[in-house]
Amino acid sequence: MNYFTPTEAADAFRRAAMDKSRRPFHEFAVMAVLGGAFIAFGGLLSVMVAGGMPGVGEANPGLVKFLAGAMFPIGLIMVSVTGADLFTSDCAGLAFPLQRKELSPGRVAGILAVSYLFNFVGAQLIAWLLSAHVGILDSDPWHSYLHYLSEKKVNQDFMRVFIKGIGANWLVCLGMFMGFTAKDIAGRSIAIWIPVMLFVTLGYEHSIANMFFIPAAIYTGAEISWGSFLINNLIPATLGNIVGGMGLVGMVYAWLYRK
Repeated sequence: MNYFTPTEAADAFRRAAMDKSRRPFHEFAVMAVLGGAFIAFGGLLSVMVAGGMPGVGEANPGLVKFLAGAMFPIGLIMVSVTGADLFTSDCAGLAFPLQRKELSPGRVAGILAVSYLFNFVGAQLIAWLLSAHVGILDSDPWHSYLHYLSEKKVNQDFMRVFIKGIGANWLVCLGMFMGFTAKDIAGRSIAIWIPVMLFVTLGYEHSIANMFFIPAAIYTGAEISWGSFLINNLIPATLGNIVGGMGLVGMVYAWLYRK
């Protein structure tokens, strides 16, 4: 076969998680900064492409959503191929050694906390330094597109964002799991691209991606407070991502392929 079986992929996902758990703090922190930055690069690309075609959006909004979805997965492909760290995929990956009792719940929680913090740092490097600070998002149509997108994200009720967070990380972690079935970079890229494109096109909520979109809008003058970003979007999206990634991918496949 030119691909690995789901059982082999599950074990590869587990071994990757165990490798991260053994990394010294400073190495893991750098991996997480890179992971946040790469996801933000994917987000920036989706804004530049999808946001740069307002005329098309008026006539065919579904096409613009698809193009945003088609661009964003490049960030996760970069994470996977380079071995960077991402909180949302860790939710699934760490569930494998957690279920096998190779890692304690406290150890898993600690790894996730560090990953989340440094993903945020990496996302801000792109949102502020390499986007807002250099004026990439200052002019229309990109300015208006980003602000409209971000304002929609913070103007939803808690439960809606939570449920959309479940959907987002179910698909993101499924993409990472599918990526472990590939034997080459092309196969890994395609396997990751399909479900991640799906989540973005459908408008689900991914906490690390939102660490780029909404702060970038704030840095460029959007009428969004940091409090509304945290309370109305980031917290419920994060909780939903944990349920979707750990519950619907990590625990499910750890149980299905536990032998």
